[in-house]
Amino acid sequence: MEKFKNLDTYIEEYGQKLIDFLPQLIGAILILIIGLWVVKLINKLVKRFFDKKDFDVTLEKFVASLINWGLKIILFVLVVTQLGVESASLVAIIGAAGLAIGLALQGSLSNFAGGVLILLLKPFKVGHFIKAQGIEGTVKEISIFTTKLNTFGNQIAVIPNGKLSNENIINYTEEELRREALTFGISYDSNIKEAKDILLNLVNEQETVLKLEDKMPMVVVTELADSSVNLSLRYWAHIDNFWPIRFYTLEEGKKRLEAAGISIPFPQRDVHLYNTNQ
Repeated sequence: MEKFKNLDTYIEEYGQKLIDFLPQLIGAILILIIGLWVVKLINKLVKRFFDKKDFDVTLEKFVASLINWGLKIILFVLVVTQLGVESASLVAIIGAAGLAIGLALQGSLSNFAGGVLILLLKPFKVGHFIKAQGIEGTVKEISIFTTKLNTFGNQIAVIPNGKLSNENIINYTEEELRREALTFGISYDSNIKEAKDILLNLVNEQETVLKLEDKMPMVVVTELADSSVNLSLRYWAHIDNFWPIRFYTLEEGKKRLEAAGISIPFPQRDVHLYNTNQ
C-alpha cells in the first residue's frame, strides 16, 4: 500500500508540474510555428529583392544563407527561453561553444572571413582572368571558403580565400584596355632609327591597335644590354584583341627586322686564350 501511495504522490506532484509547464510548452510551440513561417516569409522577400537587383550570384547566396541561419538561431533562442531556460545562461553556453569551435577551426574561419571580404570588395568576379598565389587562370567559382581557377592547361586550381584575400592579386580583365611592352634586342651595329621605324610601322598597320591621343604606339630604347640594344615596343589594345596582336607582332617583328638586315643577337661571350709559356 505504501508503494501505491508513493506512486500516487509522484503522479500528483509531476502531473501538477506538467500542468504548470503546459502553457510554456504551448507558447514555445506557437513561437516555433509562427517563427518558422516568418523566417520563410523573410527568405522569400530577400530572394525577391535580389532578383530585382544585379548582385553577384555568390554574394546573393551567401547573404541569403546568412540571413536564414541568423533568423533560425534567434528563433531557437526565443523558443528555449520560452521553455524556461534563462537567456543569460543560454548566451553563455552559446558563447563558450562558439569559442571552442572558433579555436578548432581557425583556418576555416580565416578562409570564411577572406571569402566575405572577396564577395564584398569584389577584387575579381567569375569569368575574370587573374594571377594569385603564383597561379594564373580564369575565375570559375567563388565560394565562402575557396576560389576555383581554370588554368591555361584546363586544370582546376583551388585557392583558400584566407590567403587570397591577404596577398597580391593581378586582375587582367578588370580594365577593358591593356598596354603591352614587347622587347626586341638588336645588335650594336644595327641602325636604331631604322629598327624603331620598322616596329612602329608594324603596329600602326594593325587596325585593332589603339591610336588615341594619349595612347599612341611608341618605340623607345630601354637598355644597353651585354649583347644587344633593347627596344621596347609599347602599344594599347582592347583585352579581346590583346593576345592576337601580341602573337602576331612578336613573329612578324622578328621577320621584318631580319629582312631589313637588322640582326637580333643572342647572349654570347668572347673568350680570349693567352699563352703564358712564352
